[in-house]
Amino acid sequence: MCNPHTKRVTQLNLSYHRLIGYISPEIGKLNHLKLLALHGNSLYGIIPPELGNCTELQILYLQGNYLSGIIPTGLGCLFELEDLDVSSNTLSGSIPPSLARLGKLKFFNASMNFLTGSIPSDGALLKFDGNSYRGNRDLCGSQIGIICRNELPPPPTNSQAPSSGYRQNKRSDSTKLVISAAATVGALLLVALMCFWGCYLYKKFSIYDVRTLAKDVSGGASIVMFHGDLPYSSKEMLKKLETLNDENIIGCGGFATVYKLAMDDGNVFALKRIMKSNFCLDRCFDRELEILGSIKHRHLVNLRGYCNSPTSKLLLFDYLAGGSLDEVLHGRSEQLRWDVRLHIILGAAKGLSYLHHDCSPRIIHRDIKSSNILLDGNLEARVSDFGLAKLLGDEDSHITTIVAGTFGYLAPEYMQSGRATAKTDVYSFGVLILEIISGKRPTDSSFIEKGLNIVGWLNLLVAENRRREIVDPHCEGIQPSSLDSLLLLAIQCVSSIPEDRPTMHRVVQIMESEVTTPCPIDFYDSN
Repeated sequence: MCNPHTKRVTQLNLSYHRLIGYISPEIGKLNHLKLLALHGNSLYGIIPPELGNCTELQILYLQGNYLSGIIPTGLGCLFELEDLDVSSNTLSGSIPPSLARLGKLKFFNASMNFLTGSIPSDGALLKFDGNSYRGNRDLCGSQIGIICRNELPPPPTNSQAPSSGYRQNKRSDSTKLVISAAATVGALLLVALMCFWGCYLYKKFSIYDVRTLAKDVSGGASIVMFHGDLPYSSKEMLKKLETLNDENIIGCGGFATVYKLAMDDGNVFALKRIMKSNFCLDRCFDRELEILGSIKHRHLVNLRGYCNSPTSKLLLFDYLAGGSLDEVLHGRSEQLRWDVRLHIILGAAKGLSYLHHDCSPRIIHRDIKSSNILLDGNLEARVSDFGLAKLLGDEDSHITTIVAGTFGYLAPEYMQSGRATAKTDVYSFGVLILEIISGKRPTDSSFIEKGLNIVGWLNLLVAENRRREIVDPHCEGIQPSSLDSLLLLAIQCVSSIPEDRPTMHRVVQIMESEVTTPCPIDFYDSN
């Protein structure tokens, strides 16, 4: 938009225009610009320091892109700025102190980045609370209630000790400061140590977990089975659970430990132990589990029942010998052929489509990722953990997921609002397609070094007409026509505009009609 009198550009609104590429430094020459809105695109690279020359700028929206690098210090020269949003990017470094000089700033959001260091504690930024900074793991400051290390009082030494009279007058205050600081640091260190040591024990020895599990099961636990086709009494099941030890652990996640449970008759199950502190053990939770247990589909992991124990919930699933898709893609030496990858994508799509469109009640998964796609002995895909994200609590689940490292799967609008929809599942499924095609994790180190994730990498390749380079070089049997169709589908699924993404029902239709070809029975037969 231009001023009709001066003929100068005053507003540049290109939000949700599917833009790909760098932000041009030439924008800095628009020194009469008052509004710049580039949010909701697929822009990558740095924020041009030249934007600091747009001294009349009042609104700057850059959120929901793949911008990297630092927040330019020059933005602190935009003294007319009222709204500044750089959230949901991959920005790093510290928040520049110059932003504290923006006296007219009414809205500020730097959440969901990789920012570090101290938040300026004076001036304009002091009035914004933790919501403006959430999702940045290494920020500290009064706004988010985390004391920075350089602000902790140094311990007293003999050479610094004052006279005895002065010491008597100040001892109480000094002691309180030291105790408070020590308690804060100690708590943080204790949490970190517990997380590290707990995971170490789970994965290596599982001493704490196994002893507690055996005690819980023998201490008043009860079994609820959903299907009548299991010929076991509650007493038999509880007795079998008591025999589990560290050798039976087959997985350890953010909120659960998974055991392999082999019955005497040869049937094998997976037992997922969720600690009580992560959810509310009430009738509503039990009712939700009963609903999940009633859902049966060829491409969903079957929930057989659960066990109530004093401190945990034990969920009983069918055991799948193929392990998780994450393990197959990233942890094993064998390579999946092209037709096998297509078969897995189609199976996962059918499972998710059933949850979205056909089961009652309809379910939004909320946590689609390769570790939640399990494979049977024939490499048939089964979607797992559906419904658990909701049961474990919306706010904690989605924030924890972002911080824990599955950031690359989450839709931009979900990172901003925390509200999951069917279309956020579709976005995650599109990322899953790219992961299967490329053999790379969504937040592979090669992407992060360039300030990208797998979607940003795809957008870069598309812009440079190199889209086929995304394919795993070790993948054999690639068919160019199906590859092009699948990439087009993935691009639609990861669109920054939710309305442009297909439904999962449509995804299945496209996979069956335009992408897949008949797969041989022996997926590893190279002949």
